[in-house]
Amino acid sequence: MSHPLTEDAPRRSPLRTVLIVLGAAAIVATFLYLVLTSPAEPVDEPSAAAALVALTGYGLAAVLLFAGILPTLPTTTLALIPVALVLNIVLGQFVGTALVPIYLDSIGTVLVGFLAGPAAGAATGLLSTIVWSFFNPTLIPFAAGAAVIGALAGLTARIGAVRRFWWIPVAGLVTGGVAAVIGSSVAVAVFGGTSTGATGAVIAFFRATGDSLVDAVVKGSFFSDLWDKPVTFTAAALLAFVLPRRVTQRFEFVRRYRVLPERKQDAEAAPAV
Repeated sequence: MSHPLTEDAPRRSPLRTVLIVLGAAAIVATFLYLVLTSPAEPVDEPSAAAALVALTGYGLAAVLLFAGILPTLPTTTLALIPVALVLNIVLGQFVGTALVPIYLDSIGTVLVGFLAGPAAGAATGLLSTIVWSFFNPTLIPFAAGAAVIGALAGLTARIGAVRRFWWIPVAGLVTGGVAAVIGSSVAVAVFGGTSTGATGAVIAFFRATGDSLVDAVVKGSFFSDLWDKPVTFTAAALLAFVLPRRVTQRFEFVRRYRVLPERKQDAEAAPAV
């Protein structure tokens, strides 16, 4: 029997699965190209070739992922993605100018991953980075990391970690470790290890202690990501918890995998006394 909270979405067809797989392959191929074409010395911006390859490869990946997932999402839930993009960019830009050695630029991505699944989270992370890169071109090579964060958020929700609040920071810590490996690889390969803001200050600190440039970049990335991702995952989970049930239950992913903890019935659904 149908229910207003459980709006049905089309099941994923084999073609849509292929599109998602191709999108993931485009992310991996673009990332590998970027890290295998290292500059000879530190640079402030990606080279024209690296920027073009990153924008083309990650843009294609985003198109493929969205083509695979959008038909499976109820229309009323699609408004969440642009809201997530704005949340990522506004928070990321604000924190970036505040010289705090964390990012907070993926809360929207993680929220989409929690509610709509790994592919939707990855696509949101890609699109967020692509849009933001038009204002800050140095970000586009890091799009693979944003996609992986969204995908791991979806996997976290799928295995039930979001229902157990104490597991959320742990999932964020694991995601932070993966993101640090990806981010430091790009920072070294594309930019020669340069960085700005508070993260750059952390790297400079490790350099001052005698670390090589590569070691300092890796340590700086782990320092920032291992703080940032548990905070990000916890903030996104809190947002998911406070959303009305009539909103979260429209996500087929939430219903199928029982992503969120059980709630008492909404007051308006309670029987009259």
